[in-house]
Amino acid sequence: MIETKRILLVDDNVHDVELTLSALEENNLANEVVVVRDGEEALDYLYGRGIYRLRAKGHPVVILLDIKMPKLSGLEVLERIKADPQLSSIPVVMLTSSREESDLLRSYGSGVNAYVVKPVDFADFIAAIRTLGVFWALINETPPVSAEQA
Repeated sequence: MIETKRILLVDDNVHDVELTLSALEENNLANEVVVVRDGEEALDYLYGRGIYRLRAKGHPVVILLDIKMPKLSGLEVLERIKADPQLSSIPVVMLTSSREESDLLRSYGSGVNAYVVKPVDFADFIAAIRTLGVFWALINETPPVSAEQA
């Protein structure tokens, strides 16, 4: 049986989470989407800590990460992911409303794979999520799973 590759969505805005999930569903992406609400919870998920200690093994196929969040910002989470050899190969896409040049520069300087500003228009948002989902979950080839991830 082939396991569906998971997408990790890290966003504290309930409205944005609902829109993203609706957009993925509307575009028939069958991937399981795990939603976490802040940076600490994202790291707990990735490291299998706390409530995620019994989660299925393996890493998500892509992380959709907001920048402005409580506890740990998306930028702090990104820096921790890319500094860890066990996590650094996971593609991370900043999916944010921030158009601040400093956020863009820091994201790329920290190893982000893509930086997408959330469109205000719903149709544009759906199109952006479709493009992201299809590329990262279906087209992009991920590294092979190592023994400790299996």
